[in-house]
Amino acid sequence: MTPGRAPADPDHVLLRRARRVIALQTAAAITVSLLVVGVLALIVVTGSQNAAATSLLRDTAASADDVQDPPPGVWIFRQDAAGAVEGTRDAPGRLPDLGALARVRASGTAETGEVGGPEGGFLVLTTRRDGRVVQVAMSRHEQHDERERLIGALAAGELVGLLIAALSATLLARRATAPLADALARQRRFVADASHELRTPLTQLHTRAQLLQMDLRAGESGASVAEDVDRLVAGTRHLGEVVEDLLLSTQLSRRDDARVPVDLAAVAADVVADHANRAREHDVELTLVPAAEGPTVVRGHQAALRRVLTALVDNALSHTPGGGHVSVELGREHAVVTVVVRDDGTGFDPADTERLFARFARGSHGDQRRFGLGLALAREVVTGHGGTIGAWGRPGEGAAFTIRLPAG
Repeated sequence: MTPGRAPADPDHVLLRRARRVIALQTAAAITVSLLVVGVLALIVVTGSQNAAATSLLRDTAASADDVQDPPPGVWIFRQDAAGAVEGTRDAPGRLPDLGALARVRASGTAETGEVGGPEGGFLVLTTRRDGRVVQVAMSRHEQHDERERLIGALAAGELVGLLIAALSATLLARRATAPLADALARQRRFVADASHELRTPLTQLHTRAQLLQMDLRAGESGASVAEDVDRLVAGTRHLGEVVEDLLLSTQLSRRDDARVPVDLAAVAADVVADHANRAREHDVELTLVPAAEGPTVVRGHQAALRRVLTALVDNALSHTPGGGHVSVELGREHAVVTVVVRDDGTGFDPADTERLFARFARGSHGDQRRFGLGLALAREVVTGHGGTIGAWGRPGEGAAFTIRLPAG
């Protein structure tokens, strides 16, 4: 390891390796595909050239009455019965192909062959006609040049295709590994959340269990033991809420599953009823204010939305002293359903408005309150339902959290 450099994150190493493998495989597949297409194109062009050249030689051999004025790039040779050969003037030195003339003269069977030479050589057709052996030769110079140009174009296209394939493969690899990166990030976040959130309640539960054990061994009165049991039960309730928050955080990626109509008025009524005893114990008035007009139905996950309202009401009760008021107010504004959880408790510094929704954030300006996980999850759930959540507060003047969700 290089001195002064932190060790590489294993997750990042895994992602880079996966992206590199996917990019190389994709680029190789595209490159091989282009290469196969190029080879097929070359084979087709070469075959077409050979067919056209052979057809030209046959037509020339069948129609030529003498060796003069052949088509451009073509030479004609004729051999009489005595073996004398006459041919087109200015014929290349490698022509005629005397061996082919002798073979066809002896067998009488036409044959097509090639004679070597510069830039592709010559294609030669030798046949018998009117008692003579006729040989027609064609230069393959133009065909050679055409194939060279085609090969050059295919090579250039292959290089350009390779560059495009590399870029495309890199983008595809990043997109393909995005779910893996998200899964790894969620895993790391869940582990961090669990370690942060479970440490305190577990420590408290262990301490209270030890106190209860000491009281029982010391033969304390029933009232003292009952108080310790009540605290233990409260601690388990808190631990259960933390675990529920953590589990909800792992399920947010599936929040786009099939949703159902959810009546926020009914959900809010259940949440208020669940917290009624706690409010009375702390001498806090907890009220539910129904919507003045219109239904309060949205489409979503009832359990997740219930957890949001539970977190907001729990937060309001935690920061409202005895004699205070907490209200859950429902409303309907055109196509939007609103829920406002309002309290007249300790409030918060307006500078902390956004920090309230950060995981494990603490207050600013010396405020050491830890906001935990509930409000962060509340924003994630509300945002996942296509809505918004905002907060208002002033120190000593209370706070209000407003949820806005599209009406179902």
